[in-house]
Amino acid sequence: MNGCYTTGWYDAAAVMMRRLIEIAIIEAFEAKGLSAKIKDHSGNYLQLSDLVAKALAEPTWALSRNTKKVLPSLRDVGHMSAHGRYYCARKEDLETLKHGCRVVIEEFLHHAGLF
Repeated sequence: MNGCYTTGWYDAAAVMMRRLIEIAIIEAFEAKGLSAKIKDHSGNYLQLSDLVAKALAEPTWALSRNTKKVLPSLRDVGHMSAHGRYYCARKEDLETLKHGCRVVIEEFLHHAGLF
C-alpha cells in the first residue's frame, strides 16, 4: 500500500488499503473467537461491506468514534478503486483518508492483539 502510494499508483494504494482493512477486521474477529459471525453459510468470510457492518455492530469491543466515522469512507474509496470502471483514485482522495486509515488499522490490530 505504501509503495503504491509513494510511486503515485493511488488507485492501487486504495485497493491495497481496502485489503488491509479487510484483513485487520478478520484478525480482530478471529482473535476474539468470533469468526463464525463473519462467515456465510458455506464457511467463507463475508465481503468487505458486510465485514464493516458486522465490525461496527460488534458489542465485544467498543470502537472509537473516529473509527466508526471513517471506516465507511475507507470502504467506499476502496470499493470504487477495486470495482469502479471509470474511477481512478487520486492523491487528494487518499490524503484526506490517511490519518483515519492509520487509526482504523491500529484499532483493529489492537483488538486482534497484534498491536
